[in-house]
Amino acid sequence: MNGNVREVNFDGLVGPTHNYSGLAHGNVASMSHGGLVSNPKEGALQGLLKMKSLMDAGYAQGVLPPQQRPDVGALRDLGFSGSNSDVLNRAAKEAPQLLRAVCSASSMWTANAGTVTPSVDAPDRRVHFTPANLQSSFHRYLEPQTTGRVLQAIFHDEQHFAHHPVLPATPAFSDEGAANHTRLCGEHGEPGVHLFVYGRQAFGDVRSGEREPKRFPARQTLEASQAVARQHGLTDAQTVFAQQHPDAIDAGVFHNDVIAVGNGPVLLYHEMAFLDEARTLDELRSKMSTPLIPVRVSLDAVSMEDAVASYLFNSQLLSNPDGTMTLVVPSECQERDAVWRTIQDFILAGNNPISDVVVKDVKQSMRNGGGPACLRLRVALSEAERAALTGRVLMNDALYGDLTAWVNRHYRDRLAADDLADPKLATEVLTALDELTQLLKVGSVYPFQLG
Repeated sequence: MNGNVREVNFDGLVGPTHNYSGLAHGNVASMSHGGLVSNPKEGALQGLLKMKSLMDAGYAQGVLPPQQRPDVGALRDLGFSGSNSDVLNRAAKEAPQLLRAVCSASSMWTANAGTVTPSVDAPDRRVHFTPANLQSSFHRYLEPQTTGRVLQAIFHDEQHFAHHPVLPATPAFSDEGAANHTRLCGEHGEPGVHLFVYGRQAFGDVRSGEREPKRFPARQTLEASQAVARQHGLTDAQTVFAQQHPDAIDAGVFHNDVIAVGNGPVLLYHEMAFLDEARTLDELRSKMSTPLIPVRVSLDAVSMEDAVASYLFNSQLLSNPDGTMTLVVPSECQERDAVWRTIQDFILAGNNPISDVVVKDVKQSMRNGGGPACLRLRVALSEAERAALTGRVLMNDALYGDLTAWVNRHYRDRLAADDLADPKLATEVLTALDELTQLLKVGSVYPFQLG
């Protein structure tokens, strides 16, 4: 056990082109809010305020920069030519859905950035990273290259960090990152068991009892989860592979982190989270060195509709020094009586370490289908590993002030679909991102900076 290991939550900055285009098929919130006018400035400030408040409460907090958007290079690859203004205007007229896709600010949900294995679990005692290929949707498929450069820039020291290639961007290896991965353990510095949740199997004989969703696509494959585990050197004794319940996917649970959240030995989950709930729990219990603490919310207590609308299970579950845990929920949880009653009368009152609930307003993100847990990538780091980070990415008062001022200087407070073709917006974004990389001291990570 390494007692100086702390879990750092790296939140993604909401990008300057944050908009509501309804791009994510199977994400009920994204689909239902498509076409609304967004407020990128408010979204970024809401995210920063969440980071600041958790930092003030004593939690280790980091920040990751957004992607370069609009991705004019992607439009050029698809046959649009001329000046940047020409490319944007032609795309707006001929293929507005492509323009919306290359302007997506979906990288704010860094739970999809990749999968992380802490050094205590890795055979070479380094922290391992695999960026997710996100091949199931075009607007997210554009992210992995820049994500990989950002992760390699920040976690640069080869003595402490190892980076793996993105999995092949094919349906068989569809990978959505840490949104379908949960590490369960005692303390963060103790060896853990990695729960990989998948929606479908691509190759071979389908496991007994498995079936696929009928309404919405399953975004994670068993084969992708297994490949990431192999890349990181995880053994059978360290891994559990469980199928997500297809009926949950059809209800709008596009990632496992919309129906379950784990921290330490606690697994807070809805009864519809796993297709084979009993087998999943039994295997976790058999492989964990610390007793599993399951906190099961029944369908009678919280309907699938309420679970998806409130994002109760897309909350952050954080460890406190006294052994208790705090649940950070979106404000939508207060707006659903059954959900709020379950939090107060069952979760907080139950025989588990969850002792406190904190409510956060992240409505700009929630309308696009991402709650508090979507906004962060969890990285367990020792004191030496934290010291080895490159750049200015660990949140403190000075960084919060600088980032807030940066947002106020560069972000618009209103963005409609028609604004995405504005060449001034593209110029504004490049100016902002160039300044941001200097502010964060991460070097050149964006395509425009690399020529």
